[in-house]
Parts: sequence; structure tokens; C-alpha cells
Amino acid sequence: MGAFNPPIRVGVWALSGLLLLGALVLPFVLAPFHLRLAQQILLFGGMAIGWSLLGGFTNYWSFGHTAFFGLGAFSAGLLSQQLGPEMSVAFRLLVGLVFAVVLTLVAAVAIAGPVLKLRGIYFAIAMLAFAEILGEVSKTFDFFQGTSGFPLPTLSALGLQKVQLFYFLFLLLFVANVAVFVCLRRSRLGIGLICIGQDEDTAAMLGIPTERYKLVAFVLSAVLTAIGGVLYGYSLGFISSGSVFRIDISLNLILYSMLGGIGTVVGPFFGAAIMIILTQVILGDLLDLHMMLTGTVLIAMVILAPTGLMGLLQKAWNRRRTAAGKARA
Repeated sequence: MGAFNPPIRVGVWALSGLLLLGALVLPFVLAPFHLRLAQQILLFGGMAIGWSLLGGFTNYWSFGHTAFFGLGAFSAGLLSQQLGPEMSVAFRLLVGLVFAVVLTLVAAVAIAGPVLKLRGIYFAIAMLAFAEILGEVSKTFDFFQGTSGFPLPTLSALGLQKVQLFYFLFLLLFVANVAVFVCLRRSRLGIGLICIGQDEDTAAMLGIPTERYKLVAFVLSAVLTAIGGVLYGYSLGFISSGSVFRIDISLNLILYSMLGGIGTVVGPFFGAAIMIILTQVILGDLLDLHMMLTGTVLIAMVILAPTGLMGLLQKAWNRRRTAAGKARA
């Protein structure tokens, strides 16, 4: 079996390169509506992969990642206002990204101590409460302008249309999320996180620094989500509490991961693609059904396919190999 691993790896890298090349061409051939769909798939599929750095490896399911999403959007947006129009939009976006990353890192480290001592549903509720608190703060204090919202300047570069430019930015973020996920999974840290997800107490007994490992995964996941919030805010051109502190964002990250396969690198992307196309295209005129559909899919996946679509494909592949082996025998 080992002799076939190098060709398989080469094939995976070759396929990945072809897919990336195709993704780079899409903005010049797709209509604006379909390009916006592709934007959403890349953004939220990539953030679902970022969510899996914590939920997929350690089984610490965060129902409050919208807190980091909104924190990134608001921090970069408010800083852009303070910098003023005399500075270029690209510079304000870059500075806002750095500021959002630093602020999110500090916030994530600050809350990690108490919330990561919780497990299961208690951790999920704590993160949900954190997101609700930040959302209420953004609406209560006039400085944040959360209730009325505020505009962001239009970013332009390289002669690209806005929809094309943000497609490339979302693609860059998606590739970064995939790269972090793959590198982490192959590292000593990733192996330790998987052990934590399987049995945290046993992992600690074996000498794995569980608290430090969980903190790293938590902060990484939070920072990547905050970057998504910054880019999302600039792509909308307008930020309000209702546009970024949305509980459905957290729920969708979980849904996309569950549907595709939690703990896999491609599963959340396929989960995002399926659900976004289903809700935005097939059920585009039936907005009232979106949340009901989300809940239905979640229940169905928990009952029928807890390992997601990637798990089903893996089982089918294993059955086929077993049948082929018996036939040769």
C-alpha cells in the first residue's frame, strides 16, 4: 500500500493546482449574481474550516463565533472612520485588518481562560452569551453606531470590479484557512488537539499540554473569523449590528461543517456550497423557509449521517475496496 502513497499525493496536489487555477479564472467568466454566490461559498466555507480548527479537532463547538466576526468588522470599520478620507481605502483596510487581528487576539486570550474550562453544552452556551453581549454593546453605546450602522469606503484595485476584487480577497482568505488547517493537522499540535477531542482527561494524563493547545486553536480560529468579518464588512460597504452580529452566522458555520464532515478540510466547503446554492438559488424566493431548512438539515445530519458527506463517501469507498478485495480472493 505504501508504494501508492506518493502518486496519490502528487495527484492531490495536481488536482488542487487545477482547481485553484480554475478559481482564478471564474471572476472573468461568471455573471455578477453567480460570482456573489461564489464569494459567499469561499468566505463562509473558509470560515467553517477556521471554525473546525477548534470544533473539528477538539470537539469544543462554539455557538458564538459571530462574536469574532462582528468584532473584526466593527473594529476595522470604526478605525477606518478615524483615519479619514485623506488616506487611501486600501491602506485603511490593511491597517484595519491588523488592528482587528490584534484586538481579536487580545479578546480571545482574555475569554479563553474561563470559557475553555467549560465543556460540551456549557462551552457552547458561554460562547453564545459572549456573542450576544458584544452584539448588545454595539447597539447600546452610540460610539459604535451599531443600531443605525455606518458606511465603509469602496475599495478598488487593479481595474477590477468590486465583485471581482472581493472574490479574490475571499479566495485568498479561503486558501489561508485551508493552509492553516492542513499544516495544523499534520503537526504535533494537531495530533494533540485530536487527542483532546477524543478524550481530554486521558490526553492530559499522557502529558499533552491541553490548556495551551486549546488556547492556540481557540485564538487561531477566532483571528481567522475576525479577518472574514473585516472583508465581509468592506464587501457590503455598510456595517451594523444586525449585519455582522447574527447568530445564524455561527449556526451556519456549524451546519456547513456537519454537512460536509467535521474535521475534514474539504467538507465545510462542500457543505457551504450545497446550503448556499440551496437557500440562495433553489429557495431564493422563500426566505422564511431558510431557518426551518437549516434546522431540518441539522437534525437529519445528526441522525442519518453524523460524520457528514465525507464520512459517507469514505464508508462507501471502504465497502468498495472490501468487496474488490474479496472478489480478487
